[in-house]
Amino acid sequence: MRNEFFITGIGTDVGKTIAAAIVTEALEADYWKPVQAGDLDNSDTHRVKKLVSNKKTYYHHNSFSLTRAMSPHAAAKIDGIRMSTKEIIRPQTDNDLVVEGAGGLLVPINDKETIIDLIKPGDKVILVSRHYLGSINHTLLSLEVLKNRGISCFGIIFNGEVNEASEELILKLSEVPVLGRINPEPYFDRNVIKEYAEEFREKLL
Repeated sequence: MRNEFFITGIGTDVGKTIAAAIVTEALEADYWKPVQAGDLDNSDTHRVKKLVSNKKTYYHHNSFSLTRAMSPHAAAKIDGIRMSTKEIIRPQTDNDLVVEGAGGLLVPINDKETIIDLIKPGDKVILVSRHYLGSINHTLLSLEVLKNRGISCFGIIFNGEVNEASEELILKLSEVPVLGRINPEPYFDRNVIKEYAEEFREKLL
């Protein structure tokens, strides 16, 4: 049975792309970033491709590649593009698929739609959380938004420095399972990603 995973985060720069690379490698899944805003020469798709070592993964093209590194709705406006979820068509594949969102769940796509509107029924939603002042609130708010939409969270990935008190509280209040932890690393390359993939695989199946 094939699965589709939607990887989102509690905000920007919390480690979604590294998490996406790990999940992609663990499942030898296809990868798709629907909306890329800025860094087109070193996009998230480029980064995942450099980190994944299996030969089965196919990297699907972005639906929108925007030139400015800013909120997608604002970047699209500058580029003179009208962007909507109707034009963001999920690729068809017989393989498992990892979808990486942009920023957090309520990042606007336009003046009516946000990233959460890209989540499909049946998606296994993974929330990436990183500890910082305010991250408990941001994590629980993200989970509450999912719950209010009738979307269950498949699991949380904690990224970065350990904060046991914060993590225990998040897990107690949310009752969402932990899929794994990404530790602070001096660098990430294919070997490091492969090690994490082997560690995460069982909980993803």
